[in-house]
Amino acid sequence: MGVRAGASLLRDRQGISAAEHTAEVLGTMRGIAAKVGQMASYVDGVVPEGQRDAFETALKKLRAMAPTSDPIAVRKVVEQSLGQPMETLFASWDAAPIASASIGQVHRATLHDGTEVVVKVQHPGVVEAVESDLANAGLLERMVSVTAGARFQTDAWLQVIRERFREELDYTLEATRQQEFAEIHRGDDQIVVPKVFASHSSKQVLTSAFVRGLSFDEAIAASEADRRSWAQVLWRFVFKGTLIGAKFNADPHPGNYIFQPGGAVAFLDFGCVQIIEPENRRLALAVHQAALSGDRAAFHGASMALMDMKPGLLCDKALAYMDLNYQPLFETPFRVTKPFAALMVERMTEMAKLARTIDGDEFFTMPPEMFFMNRLQFGFYSVLARLDVDADYLGTERQFLNEASL
Repeated sequence: MGVRAGASLLRDRQGISAAEHTAEVLGTMRGIAAKVGQMASYVDGVVPEGQRDAFETALKKLRAMAPTSDPIAVRKVVEQSLGQPMETLFASWDAAPIASASIGQVHRATLHDGTEVVVKVQHPGVVEAVESDLANAGLLERMVSVTAGARFQTDAWLQVIRERFREELDYTLEATRQQEFAEIHRGDDQIVVPKVFASHSSKQVLTSAFVRGLSFDEAIAASEADRRSWAQVLWRFVFKGTLIGAKFNADPHPGNYIFQPGGAVAFLDFGCVQIIEPENRRLALAVHQAALSGDRAAFHGASMALMDMKPGLLCDKALAYMDLNYQPLFETPFRVTKPFAALMVERMTEMAKLARTIDGDEFFTMPPEMFFMNRLQFGFYSVLARLDVDADYLGTERQFLNEASL
């Protein structure tokens, strides 16, 4: 696919034919390949700027509708996994999925008491597809190199990647994570985490309350006031979960957000969650508190501790990256733009290139969990960039930290 896309770009600098071919190929695949296509559809800085619009247009459909599975096969998965006939489980079942992703697809249904629900069902054969990808060390190493460069390709990094992707195959674990996030944000009427119906859930089936609202494409066309409210709610969800709940959802896919009136956002899909160890949470909190107070020296000191940096050129580059990363807290209000989001990827790439040349006492490697933090940051800022508003992220963060007496 890469060879054909490269040849196409020589003929068409806008990248239209290359983007269409990429969408066609990824649109017939599952597992990690489908995830790559979804990320490329919205993460700024992954595709060269001259071809950005063409790739985003062509790959946009992968956000909400990856390949779907046969209705009869899906019905069989539901009945075997839950141990009952479909008619006993649901009063109604829509055989046409409303969304499909790399691991499963989503159907609307109604329980016998009239409750409207959505049912996520794993694609038949997806476990084998993902395990095949995870067994491909070369594929995973290339994914790591995009995020952090060859010098960071350690066994620990690859182990974390395999653990997170295998966890996405366990809907029982996802149901638990979903309930944990609901508890973190309990009492916040602007953060909606749909109720899980454990009686209709299993390792391959996850049933949640149906929520209504706008899609991401509809939201970015809404009023500036609404977009500002949603942007600040997204910030609260990500960093309250990180700093208070000690976990973050590492898949900021635009299709995982449902935007509602009054600034509320419903959050879907908790399959890829990174748990933060207590010491790392403490250090991350120190980084944020220093940024909130505008203390650049304390911010750099806390960042060096969090990343276990060693003084030198690589440290200087990493601190510059952290400065960029936390600019929305140092400057308020702040507007995250597409060029800003793309610059983060560019700076990470520069840091990775420098790391290849650093020897001796100046070299350090990032903690393994930073792979998914970078995935979150790149994707999250790209989502904020499309909402395209000045927002008070500093005030948003101060409020929830004060409420938690932190």
